[in-house]
Amino acid sequence: MSLITKFTLPNGVRVLVEPSLTVKSVSIGLWCHTGSRHEFDNEAGITHLIEHMLFKGTKKRTAKEIAEAIEGRGGMLNAFTDKESTCYYCRMLSDDVAVGIDVLSDMMLNSLFDQEELEREEQVVLEEIRRGEDEPGDHVHEVHLEQRWGSHPLGKPIIGTAESVSSFMRDDLITYMDRRYRGENILLSVAGNVDPAAVVALAESKLGSIPSGTENGQPARPLGKPGMHYVERPVEQVHFCIGGDGLSFYDDDIYTLKVLDAALGGSMSSRLFQEIRERRGLAYAVGSYSLSYGAGGAFTVYGGTSRKNWEQVQELTAVEFGKVMSDGLMADELERTKRNLIGSIVLALESTSSKMMRQARNELNFQREIPIEETTSKIEAVSGNQVIELARRLLDPATLSTTAIGPAC
Repeated sequence: MSLITKFTLPNGVRVLVEPSLTVKSVSIGLWCHTGSRHEFDNEAGITHLIEHMLFKGTKKRTAKEIAEAIEGRGGMLNAFTDKESTCYYCRMLSDDVAVGIDVLSDMMLNSLFDQEELEREEQVVLEEIRRGEDEPGDHVHEVHLEQRWGSHPLGKPIIGTAESVSSFMRDDLITYMDRRYRGENILLSVAGNVDPAAVVALAESKLGSIPSGTENGQPARPLGKPGMHYVERPVEQVHFCIGGDGLSFYDDDIYTLKVLDAALGGSMSSRLFQEIRERRGLAYAVGSYSLSYGAGGAFTVYGGTSRKNWEQVQELTAVEFGKVMSDGLMADELERTKRNLIGSIVLALESTSSKMMRQARNELNFQREIPIEETTSKIEAVSGNQVIELARRLLDPATLSTTAIGPAC
């Protein structure tokens, strides 16, 4: 039986609580179902900038006091923005749950958005953009999606551009929040040693004034553009992404994709890691990942190698793609990969932070709890033929694109 309590406030704000009496901590996440894909063309990067600004002071707390309210009790406070959601979160001793909820709700509802502070924080984000561009191993992933998906909402960089970030005024941020930070888009997710009734009462007190209303239609599925894009930089290695379109988290084959991804590049025992790094020593970092959103997704192999080994790494990646498309996975490899996936999922849920994140994402994306037993049973049910069929759909060489940042040819 589920231990998660779900309660919806009259304004549409949802509250999820999973109590755990075996720990002394609590993880609290205040989520908004908004990300870079919800931005208008003239708003590139505004979701991420708002995330920054919510730490810069409210009507009753300075930026320093926000940090001290959490860290002064031994807790941690942070936030992130992705393409479809924004999360403000903290982890604290369970006795301090009321303080955590108060601070997060104060940030979301009472931030000042002081114009001078905004101008300073825009400079901080510009430095963040420059830092990303100076780290090609990170930057190549953003460039890859931009090249593959172009002007599609999912192809836009979360952080925006130097031009767009520099252009925002206080009223722009307030207008965006008025549109997106609405009741049905807000979710409070709590996991740890807490009383669900007390958390719900705190949510009613702190979040009940948020206006209701939402607009959450999905864009069309992004159709990736194949090809090669090489960016010359004065760096030592070629940092690369090779891949194609993946799956939406609503697609029936999403668990097959998890198995395919894990087998190809998800761990040290995966095919690409063993072939490219362990057997041949051609890279320090090599692996794969899948991104899944409401409208679609991407499957990507990534890594870094020397310019003289770059061609061979591409060839070896193509060979491994070809093998899985023609022969799939060996029986023991398939079972080992599924066990790896299940083990990593179950072990992660010993963390209150992971529980908080999992239940929030399931509610935002599926409007329901997905029991861990449902997830593990679907992974266990993946067959070898399903892996072959999906590999043939996603890894066709004619549909793939390659993005690389490296030294001059």
